[in-house]
Amino acid sequence: MVDISEQTVEVKRQPVLFIPHGGGPCFFMDWPHVWDRMGAHLRGIGKTLPRRPSAIVVVSGHWETDRPTVTTGKAPRVIYDYYGFPEHTYALQYPAPGSPEVAHRVRRLLEDAGIASDEDDQRGFDHGVFIPFLLAFPEAEIPVVELSLPRHASAVDVMAIGEALAPLRDENILLVGTGMSYHNLRRFLRPDKEADEHSRQFNAWLHQAVTSFPSQRASALASWKDAPFAKDCHPEAEHLLPLMFVAGAARTEPAHRDYNDTVMGKALSGFRFG
Repeated sequence: MVDISEQTVEVKRQPVLFIPHGGGPCFFMDWPHVWDRMGAHLRGIGKTLPRRPSAIVVVSGHWETDRPTVTTGKAPRVIYDYYGFPEHTYALQYPAPGSPEVAHRVRRLLEDAGIASDEDDQRGFDHGVFIPFLLAFPEAEIPVVELSLPRHASAVDVMAIGEALAPLRDENILLVGTGMSYHNLRRFLRPDKEADEHSRQFNAWLHQAVTSFPSQRASALASWKDAPFAKDCHPEAEHLLPLMFVAGAARTEPAHRDYNDTVMGKALSGFRFG
């Protein structure tokens, strides 16, 4: 007979996630079928985690600062940083608490890695956070800390930030990057067969790079601008760099693609590490 009191229970670390956040408040509009699969993916995320996170640290493609900056407010507001959408989308709320304690832990880990940082007790959640989290964590009970992307950072720089924060995973803190694996808005929102093909080729490269052997992954992602049609798919890097953050936090753990879709002709992916 086994004495349960003497058993050692293995507590699994949290994975790291790169999730798509859609277009503006797209999941809360009458936009039939376009965003259904992405919305279903986001709604299912919580069930895939080994346990309920104690907190979430998230990097969004919609907050850039001179240095990495963390939100330290206890009750962050939402920021309606989208324009021209229906009136009801400006009444959406996401009342998740902040966590000054987790934010300060983030700053200590960055400091230990030689990365200077700042904090902001007034900053709220941009739509790259509150829109997907309304689906993924709708109860809004898990404390959320947002971390900015440093302006002009390279993929290597952002991977280093993620690697510095990797210990949080063993503290039951979920690390999330939200962006889009295709983000050329000029070509995204209209029929464009050439752009569709470019997105497919870049998406195929990205899938191979992310899911390759971890020893090869970092070097492939560091050179993402050399990928097929990279500049066409990402005229600016800010929506892809959250993927670099989670790749760094994964260190040598493997990855797989857990979201694969075509939206308005453009190939899109999401990834899970660990």
